[in-house]
Amino acid sequence: MTSAKTIMVDRDELETAFEFVSSGAPSENTATISVTTGKIRWHSMLTGDMGYDDDEEEEDAEDGIAVPHKNDLDLGRSLVLRFVGQEMPRDYNTVADFFRQRGAYGRFKGLLERRRKLERWYEFEERATQAALRAWCEENGIELVDSQPDAKRA
Repeated sequence: MTSAKTIMVDRDELETAFEFVSSGAPSENTATISVTTGKIRWHSMLTGDMGYDDDEEEEDAEDGIAVPHKNDLDLGRSLVLRFVGQEMPRDYNTVADFFRQRGAYGRFKGLLERRRKLERWYEFEERATQAALRAWCEENGIELVDSQPDAKRA
C-alpha cells in the first residue's frame, strides 16, 4: 500500500478539462488538478485564467497535476491510424497521407462520412479516451467521483 493521498476529482469536470486541453495545440490550453482539493484550474493562452480564485487553491495549482493533452495519451494521429487499420485497412495509406499536412482531421472525417463509419469512429474514440483517462488517473492517484445533483441526494 502506498502512502500517497488519493485525490478525489469530479469525473465530468475532468472529462471537460481534458477536452479543453485537447482542443488546442499542446500547451495552448492547460488545466491543473489541485492535489489538496481535487478542483481543476483552467488556463488558456488566448483568454487567460478561467479557473478557481481562492488563494489557497491558487498556491496549490503550482504543485498540482497537469491534465494531459490527448497526444500525451496516444489519442491523436496514432488512434486514428489504429482505427483505420482495424476498420478501413484499404484506406490506411490515404489516411496516413492526410496527416502529413494541415486539415487532416477534416479530410479524415469526410472520408468516414463517405464510408459510413463516422459513428463507429466516435464510439471507438470514446472507448479509447475513457480507458486512457482511467489508466492516467490510476497512475496519478486520482479517484474519479460522479457529481450528484442535489435532487438525487438523499
